Amino acid sequence: MGADRRTEILRAAARVIARHGVRGLRVAEVAAEAGISTALVYYHFKDRAGILHRTLEFISDRAERYTAAHPRRERDGDPRRDLERSLLLEFQDRPEVRENSTAWGELQATAVFDPELREALAEARLIWIGELTDTLGRIHPAAPEPARTVAAERLTATLEALSTRWLSELLPLGHARELMRDAIAVELAQLARQPAVTVFD
Repeated sequence: MGADRRTEILRAAARVIARHGVRGLRVAEVAAEAGISTALVYYHFKDRAGILHRTLEFISDRAERYTAAHPRRERDGDPRRDLERSLLLEFQDRPEVRENSTAWGELQATAVFDPELREALAEARLIWIGELTDTLGRIHPAAPEPARTVAAERLTATLEALSTRWLSELLPLGHARELMRDAIAVELAQLARQPAVTVFD
């Protein structure tokens, strides 16, 4: 029951951040959104900073779930298609995806001024880049790992920029997806041109 309560609080915090931004996050509002007392929020999370850090983990885990669910259902052994699906599923006109992407953007902007949040965000991003680097390795196993890591960094940066424009209604959803596909194609073509890595026994 405690874990369920914590999840409800984090879900409520993500909704509040997506609606009002990090600066608008008040513990009392999170409590009201979750339908519990402020004291209960403080019982589970000692302070506002604790809520922010755990909410970052929550939205990272939730994004992993909704981007991983689809490829598992339709896995066909094609790592390129898996890569495209995992990135393009970040562009869905669903409340959960919009809320997650908006909250991520807000937390990222706040990290500019908050060193502790910056560290947590950097850890989450490293995991994400590591997963993409591995997938790129399945597509182009001969490409050097540093080149794959740089490609993963560019893809995540592109996704975040396109997501911000889409959420700000500066870019239609279909066009954002098309630009993301183009970015994937460019990175894969560049990796294909990388000199093969020689492995010595």
